[in-house]
Amino acid sequence: MANSYSALGRWFEYLNDDCGYEKWSQYLIGKLGNFGAGASGADIGCGNGYFTRSLAKAGYSMLGVDISAEMLNRAQEISLKEGVRAEFLLGDITKLKLNAKIDFAVAVNDCLNYVPKNKLKTAFSRVGSCLKKGGAFIFDISSPEKLRNVLGNNLFAEDREEITYLWFNTLSEDKVVMDLTVFEKRADGSYSRSDETHVQYIHEEKDVISALVEAGFEVSSEGHLGQEKRERINFICTRL
Repeated sequence: MANSYSALGRWFEYLNDDCGYEKWSQYLIGKLGNFGAGASGADIGCGNGYFTRSLAKAGYSMLGVDISAEMLNRAQEISLKEGVRAEFLLGDITKLKLNAKIDFAVAVNDCLNYVPKNKLKTAFSRVGSCLKKGGAFIFDISSPEKLRNVLGNNLFAEDREEITYLWFNTLSEDKVVMDLTVFEKRADGSYSRSDETHVQYIHEEKDVISALVEAGFEVSSEGHLGQEKRERINFICTRL
């Protein structure tokens, strides 16, 4: 999946401007406050760095981690433009290794849906190895209902001034294969075309909890922003 965001990497935050970034970031800040989380944290699967920047602005010392170099390049550009101090690291959650243990980690907006079921425990163990004892880990997944009934076997498209994309989804037993065609507007008014494929895996809540417990976490779960568990499930975990 390292090349999944070769075309969309620099556009991700722009195209997701309807996901409620501000409310979502305040939810994370509130949860971390409830934990009494320490100062150092990592935003895993940080994308273009919105949550990395929000947490840094809230006073945390932040590291943004992503598997896409294109995502991270844009994250660095925006952080510099906004005057936010944050570090960024190219990395895979299933191989995560940091130089020092941190107080908390977040993984927001489907990061764990890109991890196959047989690698969930590995991913959680890698996160746990980077956390201090008692450290917090907050993340979400798109629910099985969303992947099967909203995204699966469906077509989405969007046409904006700078970029147009077509998004074709194919549902299989345990995953949704997402084929995207992206048209980016050049300075001369012509368009460049790029194609890329994403795969998101369907995770049942009980399987995620089981993998977390095996990896050494205490866990609770709730719907998105504390609401119903329909399209998104949030997991609030403590490293034992």
